[in-house]
Amino acid sequence: MPTNELVKCCQQAALWIKEQLPPEWTPTVGIILGSAMGSVAERMDVCKTLKYGDIPGFLVTTNASHAGKMYFGVLGGKKTCILSGRFHHYEGYSYQELSIPVRVLSLIGVKTLIVTNAAGGVNADYRVGDIMVISDHIKLTGDSPMQGPNAELFGPRFFDVSNLYTPALRELAHRAAASLNPPVALKKGVYFFMTGPQFETPAEIRAIRALGGDAVGMSTVTETLTAAHASMDVLGFSLITNMAAGMLDQPLSDEEVGVAARAASGTMGALIEKVLEDL
Repeated sequence: MPTNELVKCCQQAALWIKEQLPPEWTPTVGIILGSAMGSVAERMDVCKTLKYGDIPGFLVTTNASHAGKMYFGVLGGKKTCILSGRFHHYEGYSYQELSIPVRVLSLIGVKTLIVTNAAGGVNADYRVGDIMVISDHIKLTGDSPMQGPNAELFGPRFFDVSNLYTPALRELAHRAAASLNPPVALKKGVYFFMTGPQFETPAEIRAIRALGGDAVGMSTVTETLTAAHASMDVLGFSLITNMAAGMLDQPLSDEEVGVAARAASGTMGALIEKVLEDL
């Protein structure tokens, strides 16, 4: 999609969304939920729900475990927009098209982005159900959502990602987790992006571990790069829903991921709500 057309899509979607919200109601926090984590939105005092398919210029999710809805309301005392359902390169979207949701959030006023994902555990010390705060990521696909003419409306041609995952928010997340009842001990690690939709091979997982990856998944990185380009603060959580290929003597399945994600969604929701209360 040409950059000028992409910008028009973002502006069209943002304008339509603003028209659906109460006057002067501006969300400052955006949350993108991972696979089977839609119940997190139940913690929000919702004032408006929009279907992705109704938003002009927006994308439509094809993943059955994603609701495909945008919720507006108050969570943890903050005006928040929750995207229940995200988009992936394996669905056929270009990396440039995948920048649309976060850029729309930017245009409607969001300054802080929280992303969650279901991920495979690569670190041998991880267990299913663990929550990892993303400290950094590795993306070796060679593509970027910022390729092509720069969209000056959102940010500069070249931008720094040394602290893409905002250190102060990561520290806040650890404090928030420790204050929950019962307390949650978060992991800290590097998220490794793979395009999917196939799961990784055991050899790929060995390579990912050697390169410094602690968890692996098929999303998130395009969104966080887009947020960094727009000067947003970013916090990322990976829910370990399965151990990666070759680590256990069993095949991988999407059903396994969904079961683990739904089981831990309550903890994820409580954690995010506490983070917003303390933000």
